Amino acid sequence: MDPRRVDYTGEGISESDLLDTPYAQIRLWVDEAVTRADAQDDVPEPYALSVATADAQGRPNVRTVLMRFLDERGPGFVTATTSTKGREIGETGYLAAALTWPAMFRSIRFRGRAVPVDADELQGYWASRPWASRISAWASQQSQPTDSRADLEAAFEERAAQFPDTGSDDDVPVPDFWGGYRVLPDEVELWGGRRNRLHDRIVYTRVGEGDLGDAGSWEVSRRQP
Repeated sequence: MDPRRVDYTGEGISESDLLDTPYAQIRLWVDEAVTRADAQDDVPEPYALSVATADAQGRPNVRTVLMRFLDERGPGFVTATTSTKGREIGETGYLAAALTWPAMFRSIRFRGRAVPVDADELQGYWASRPWASRISAWASQQSQPTDSRADLEAAFEERAAQFPDTGSDDDVPVPDFWGGYRVLPDEVELWGGRRNRLHDRIVYTRVGEGDLGDAGSWEVSRRQP
């Protein structure tokens, strides 16, 4: 394979650029990615979140989901708890996740404990999903094999008949095998691409019990690229 050479022309990030708390800095970068997505077509999905887990033998799995929650506790997403990721989170209790915006030469990595999303938050998000998305959650036995696309679409039609669209937020109940997880990070890394591969890596490492909104609970350091 011929290597493709692209010199990253991002602005990077320095310690003097950082806002007062990790959460404020994370929120700023996420908001800037959303603004860019709305203005240009080079950030098609600013909430795309790569989630890495490991099985009982330590073999890693990574997949991309959508970040559906973000506050001072950390980022969160929804999934079938019976899926591969759900089972592996149950086995280890840990995960890693990353938001990456190549066009902006930026990425944010999170490493930490996985905790279930609160029931009230989960219900609120479920009610905000379009009817067809709620039906899909019922129809898909996530991560399990299927014989064909036709079988999957037949399962969708079966659930659609079971839970018809009435225009109500509660016309489709939350499946008992569906939930969400939040990363409670012990480490957050901001990556900014720079020329000549001398990228910036600014790391927040937990030193206290506070959340991402508590500046005193985090130590800032720099790693070599």
